[in-house]
Amino acid sequence: MFTQQQKARNKGNGKLRLMKNCEREKGLVTEPAFLPPPIAVFALPPLVNRMEGLITAQINPVRAYVQPLENSEAGCLDNTLPSKDVLEVWRNADAVCFDVDSTVCLDEGIDELAEFCGAGKAVAEWTARAMGGSVPFEEALAARLSLFNPSLSQVQEFLKKQPPRISPGIDELIKKLKAKSTAVYLVSGGFRQMIHPVASILGIPPENIFANQLLFGNSGEFLGFDTNEPTSRSGGKATAVQQIRKIHGYKSLVMIGDGATDLEARKPGGADLFICYAGVQLRDAVAAKADWLVFRFTDLINSLE
Repeated sequence: MFTQQQKARNKGNGKLRLMKNCEREKGLVTEPAFLPPPIAVFALPPLVNRMEGLITAQINPVRAYVQPLENSEAGCLDNTLPSKDVLEVWRNADAVCFDVDSTVCLDEGIDELAEFCGAGKAVAEWTARAMGGSVPFEEALAARLSLFNPSLSQVQEFLKKQPPRISPGIDELIKKLKAKSTAVYLVSGGFRQMIHPVASILGIPPENIFANQLLFGNSGEFLGFDTNEPTSRSGGKATAVQQIRKIHGYKSLVMIGDGATDLEARKPGGADLFICYAGVQLRDAVAAKADWLVFRFTDLINSLE
């Protein structure tokens, strides 16, 4: 015989199972509908904590593939499957512009440099605000740099000790695009000094880099950044993409990135299509407005075949 409390619990679990079954049929959830008995809830945390500690202690480059972004968050979005029109634009694009930080590379370059210089946490908080679009980009960029004022020698030492970590599949995707005679550009709010090594690895010529420039004095002291670069301010990526399209006369152009500044590039005269890459960072407000949301570059590679 069940107690009133057990009956209520079983009834509630039954409703949850029914809701999840309905959502599963609609493609809204991917997790099992089975609800473990209450005792399992209390038995799991110590093991989970130990597992989390193990994962955290291991190599960071694969974090995009151990975090449950795709299964948990993406179920609320309906743009993970591209429409016929989106696929047509993607497959026939004359040029593709890639963001660098948290897209082509696994890291946010300025965050890593700041960490190397001893100001990682404070700078990372500003980066999150900038990429989410809550503060003007130029304000966030100046604020972040002012927290650690990197010298030329520090930047050089950083690049020597911490070479760029390329996202899985990006090299193959770029090779595939080049084989189709699609022009490839790097359009970033990061710094040329840190992006040139990335471009070299991927075979992208320096003239196809649109990014910011750190400025140093004769003794290597930090002076600031070049405010004449379009990517140094809000809306700058859109301006850079518009310049690229106008100069080369591209009929169709695609922007791929993870942040609000990448989304801004989709506008008349700029990018026709914005593909949000969330394999490293899923920014809900950006992902929701993307033409196509992907978590793996292999999805883009396979769609070209």
